[in-house]
Amino acid sequence: MIHVLIERQIAEDMQSTYEDTARKTLHLAYQAIGFINGETFADLHNPQRRFVMSKWRSVQDWQRWLHSKTRREMMNQLNPLLREQEKITLLEN
Repeated sequence: MIHVLIERQIAEDMQSTYEDTARKTLHLAYQAIGFINGETFADLHNPQRRFVMSKWRSVQDWQRWLHSKTRREMMNQLNPLLREQEKITLLEN
């Protein structure tokens, strides 16, 4: 089992649009093979900085989702809302 931490910097005045799109993306991830659960977080000191923490059965399941057509389509909607490319960190315990 792995955890995936995604960090995103939202562009100015894009928070509400980001929230809607990120929520849809997480909802779609719930349907992906190997997805266990996920949560979203906002930095208390920087509302433009957001995190998604998800749990996956395996690295292979995460990679399948990462490169899926569904995620790519959602990222095409999310990327214009970001100041920079998202940062992805894979973690294990």
